[in-house]
Amino acid sequence: MSAVITLNEQTLGRDDGPVLIMLHGLYGSGSNWRSVAKPFADNYRIILPDLRNHGRSPHHPDMDYRSIARDVIALLDRHAIGSAAVVGHSMGGKVAMALALMAPERVSHLMVLDIAPVIYAHKSEQSSVIEALQALDLSRIQSRDDADEALADAIPKPLVRQFLLTNLQRSGDDWTWRIPLAQLADALPSLLDWPGELTGSWLGPAYFVYGGASDYVQASSRPAIDARFPGARYHCLEGIGHWVHAQAPAAFIEQLKDCLAESQ
Repeated sequence: MSAVITLNEQTLGRDDGPVLIMLHGLYGSGSNWRSVAKPFADNYRIILPDLRNHGRSPHHPDMDYRSIARDVIALLDRHAIGSAAVVGHSMGGKVAMALALMAPERVSHLMVLDIAPVIYAHKSEQSSVIEALQALDLSRIQSRDDADEALADAIPKPLVRQFLLTNLQRSGDDWTWRIPLAQLADALPSLLDWPGELTGSWLGPAYFVYGGASDYVQASSRPAIDARFPGARYHCLEGIGHWVHAQAPAAFIEQLKDCLAESQ
C-alpha cells in the first residue's frame, strides 16, 4: 500500500457550508477550478486540492487510483469532514469514482467530467505530450511566450499549451517544471488503467457530463458506468472537447447546480 500524501489545497467559500471538493485532471492543479468554483462560494465550503505529483503537493512514484483516492480520504479525515460532494475531471474523475466506491459514505454527490471507469488506450497521445515537455530546452526560454512558441509544432492546440504551461515556473533565473515529468511518464499505464477490484456500486446522485467532440466517454462505456453507478445521469455537451469545464464553463456550472440539488 502506498504512503498517504498530505495534499496541498486551496479553500474558498463558507466555512460552515456543505463541502464541495473539486479534483483536477492530469497535468492540472486545484487552481484550474477557481473561476468555475466561485459561483458556489456563497453556499459551499469548497476545497481545491492538488493531487499527488501535481501543483504544490508532494511527489510520489505510486499513481494508482486507490492510492490517490486514499490521499483524498485523508484530506477529509484531516478536516473532520463526514461527507462531501465530489467533482472530478478526467484523472480526477477516476479518483472521484474510486473514492465513492472505496468509501461510499464519504461522498454525497458525484459529478464526473469526460471520463469513465474503464481502461483507456491513449498512452501514445499522453506520452507524446510528456515527451514534448521533456524535449523543451528550458535554458533557451526567456518567457512563457517563448515556451508556447517552442511547443507549437508538437502540441498544436493553443488551449492545451496554455493549460500545460501553468506547470512552468521560475526558479531564480531559471525555468523549471513543477510536475515530475519522468514520474508521470512512468505512471501513465496506471493512470490509463482502472482498478478492477473496485467492483461494488455507489447509489447516490451521479452526473456524467462529457464533451460531444471528445472520445473519452462512448456508448461502450455506459455498461461499466451503470454497473458501478446505477443512478448515473448522462449529459452530453455537443461540440465540446475533453476540457468540459474550461470550454463550456456556463454549461458546467448549470449541470453542477442541478447535481447538487439532487436529493441523496
